[in-house]
Amino acid sequence: QVQLVESGGGLVQAGGSLKLSCAASGRTFSNYAMGWFRQAPGKEREFVAAISWSASYADSVKGRFTISRDNAKSTVYLQMNSLKPEDTAVYYCAAGRSYGLYKRGEDYNYWGQGTQVTVSS
Repeated sequence: QVQLVESGGGLVQAGGSLKLSCAASGRTFSNYAMGWFRQAPGKEREFVAAISWSASYADSVKGRFTISRDNAKSTVYLQMNSLKPEDTAVYYCAAGRSYGLYKRGEDYNYWGQGTQVTVSS
């Protein structure tokens, strides 16, 4: 069982930056595929970024967001720059038992509780 706890969300003006963190429990963090998803009000959950041996990004955040991981700290990060109002959503961290780069929520086994990101115009 893996528990994920996100932090770092908040309110920021358009053009600003935030860095999300996701701390994972468990002893085999380095073996897990990790990803970030988001869900805006009235919209479906969508893929944001994933990381294993490399990284993958949604087109909407490519060049602005950076995903990284620190296996020693069992933590994955999402650095978000040049934020836009349309980035406003609850951001979720996810972990998958099968190592790889996954864009579908179904490929992840564990989810955090989410952290709110609000970008004002």
